[in-house]
Amino acid sequence: MAVIPKVRAASSVAQDSIPRTMLAAIYYGQNDMRLETVPVPEIGPGELLVRIHTCGICGTDLKKISTGSHSAPRVFGHEMAGVVVARGAGVRKFAEGDRVMVFHHIPCGHCYYCARKVFSQCPVYKKVGTTAGFGEPSGGGFAEYIRVMDWIVERGVIAIPNAVSYEQASYMEPVNTVSKGIQSLAVERGETVLVIGQGPIGLMLGVLAQRAGANVITSDLFPQRLTIGERYGLTQSVDASQWDVVERTREMTGGRGADAVILAVGGSALIGPAIDAARFGGRVLLFAQTVRGEVRIDPASICVDEKTLLGSYSASVELNEEVAEFVFSGAMDLAGLYSHRFPLAQSLEALQLAAHPQPDTMKIAIQPGSVWEGRAE
Repeated sequence: MAVIPKVRAASSVAQDSIPRTMLAAIYYGQNDMRLETVPVPEIGPGELLVRIHTCGICGTDLKKISTGSHSAPRVFGHEMAGVVVARGAGVRKFAEGDRVMVFHHIPCGHCYYCARKVFSQCPVYKKVGTTAGFGEPSGGGFAEYIRVMDWIVERGVIAIPNAVSYEQASYMEPVNTVSKGIQSLAVERGETVLVIGQGPIGLMLGVLAQRAGANVITSDLFPQRLTIGERYGLTQSVDASQWDVVERTREMTGGRGADAVILAVGGSALIGPAIDAARFGGRVLLFAQTVRGEVRIDPASICVDEKTLLGSYSASVELNEEVAEFVFSGAMDLAGLYSHRFPLAQSLEALQLAAHPQPDTMKIAIQPGSVWEGRAE
């Protein structure tokens, strides 16, 4: 596996250019987001201050906002790429001017769960290690600057090569979660994989399943999204507004059903159909079911039909190098998945659109860096 070299920007950022205050989109409770001026976070030994260029809006951000599930105030946003503007005492790995992407969770590496490679259940992983310095640490990417804590600096900050855009690099975290899902599903060459839902995450799941050698079928209620998928090589699709996805999948697989089904749509209504679309002995991966609740399933489909129900959540630190190679190589035009880009001053509008997407809405970026670059990269 190739190692992505660390690349330093041609010019560094003078620390005396760092302002005392910054703009941030702040969560105050259920559907209560406000754009305010707050202090730039202070850093300590072993930490970094990163100026955010691009932060993608994740579905989990939207769920937290819509349900009011978290205490307030706090600043969300975790699909982040930007530039180091200051470093704390003892930091040798990075310097001012380095272009970086930042993970907000990194596991300890030695606890019970880390030893079993269930990194997202590690107590340290559950602590968020990046913050805009306002309220509980929650990522902080919907602000101009973030503080990156020491354990994240050690293992969760990745240098961006000069030829790679901030937009492309901002996909490192979501691509990692998708890669982990494909790995958990143990996709084998020649298998048929059905991906239900073709938003940006579903589209990435389809592409990576195809790269693993699978014959991929996609489905979505919006034919516009299936058309976008065709640009990425996902040519076998089912328009769920016109066809029964389960029946059509069986027709396309000799009556059996898919070897594996990935549910990339939030909520529980499609869990039953996803199980039905899998062949006897097949697997079903729940990827977007991050809100707790109850659902009815036929237990005989698991026992008698020998179908396996799996879950995959968040990223794996073990995949960082592999994912960096994929993202930075440009093997997939991830930046092209951004259908809308908003400056930070319009972040509330960005979040509204993301929460109420149109058929042609894909990934949405909030770009504080569109101001300091004079353009959105």
